[in-house]
Amino acid sequence: MPNLPKGSKKLVNAWAFYDWANSVYTLVIASAIFPIYYQSLFKTANVDMVLVFGGEIRSTPLISYTTAAAFLLVAFISPLLSGIADYVGNKKFFLKFFCYLGGLSSMALYYFSLEHIHISLLSYFLALVGFWGSLVFYNSYLPDVAYPEQQDAVSARGFAWGYVGSVLLLIFNLIMVLNPEFFGLGEGNEASMKAMQISFVSVGVWWIVFSQYTFYYLPKGNIKGRKVTSKILFNGFKELKKVQVSLVQNLVLKRFLTAFFVYSMAVQTILLVATYFGEQEIDWGGDDEKTLGLISSILIIQLVAMVGALLASRASSKFGNIPVLVIINGIWIMICVVAFFIHTPMHFYITAGVVGMVMGGIQSLSRSTYSKLLPETKDTTSYFSFFDVAEKIGIVIEMLIYGLIDQLTGSMRNSILFLVLFFVIGLILLLRVPQNKIK
Repeated sequence: MPNLPKGSKKLVNAWAFYDWANSVYTLVIASAIFPIYYQSLFKTANVDMVLVFGGEIRSTPLISYTTAAAFLLVAFISPLLSGIADYVGNKKFFLKFFCYLGGLSSMALYYFSLEHIHISLLSYFLALVGFWGSLVFYNSYLPDVAYPEQQDAVSARGFAWGYVGSVLLLIFNLIMVLNPEFFGLGEGNEASMKAMQISFVSVGVWWIVFSQYTFYYLPKGNIKGRKVTSKILFNGFKELKKVQVSLVQNLVLKRFLTAFFVYSMAVQTILLVATYFGEQEIDWGGDDEKTLGLISSILIIQLVAMVGALLASRASSKFGNIPVLVIINGIWIMICVVAFFIHTPMHFYITAGVVGMVMGGIQSLSRSTYSKLLPETKDTTSYFSFFDVAEKIGIVIEMLIYGLIDQLTGSMRNSILFLVLFFVIGLILLLRVPQNKIK
């Protein structure tokens, strides 16, 4: 096994290549094809409710609750994993474990069915945990493979490669779903469904196969010979506790993090449920038109998000971070109100474009604003761990609320409209952050 020097081109490229390997999960499964397949199962069976754990529940609240449960587990294990990653030498073992868990669970979605709904939801659950769990160790490798002056460029390279790789696989799968006869799968809806199942397998294979390049060149870790003890295991939670205590003394950071916690709930929820909303609430005219329209909308969001992040960065340099975030939250409020009334594909495309623009802007600017507010003498790793855990807990809370409203009212439109409240509160809380404290 090669022992490449830190900062070498081959080593940093090998690290960044894991983005190429794993980003297909977020685009193909989490955002695009799986939501279409999931809803099609209910439509084909001509049912809207399913019996789970002794009670009946609608399709969309069910997946919302499952997603919330997965993120709750991730929020709990992230500090544990971070503590291990910072101390134990063989980080590659943990990275491989979660990679294979996510990849194999993605492949297991091939068998997702309403007849075996419990084991099917477990596969979805474990795929999500595998993806986010692997990211903990993947991210922790960055200071091991690149020098500080390289890290921004290397991180951006991984993001770019992940974007290109995931879009390529999504386009291939889209062609297969829309033209299953070209691949010997037959014709009609049943053939398209089979193509979607194969796309889940393609994600797992892509993820596992391409990650081997990363595994081959990455070192085991930066420290060797240390064992995991109970003290080390819970070290991550102790660090989070220290950050929580320090927030009491840092009013500006506390106010911003509170605002972020509130509006991020709504942002991440929209990203997770956008395809389910489009599938259920928009009149596409036919199954093929719906599939093409929904996946095209996801691609629009992906493309425009990169532009949105760039525009937000330029706007913040001119007007300041907080004013731009306030404006973006205002746009989100209008998006939610408009989404309540849209029914046509064209309106959905336009809304997707605006969502992509503000999605990229609010995500990139929120993280950079938080970074600017961090104390210079503190451990930034612990602060960002706190940031990530807060974001995931927010997702859990909002997904549960979103699913509950959907379940009680029988419409995702009411849940979307309810998100306005979180953006309004987030906007108000942002106005309380002293702007002169941001660099």
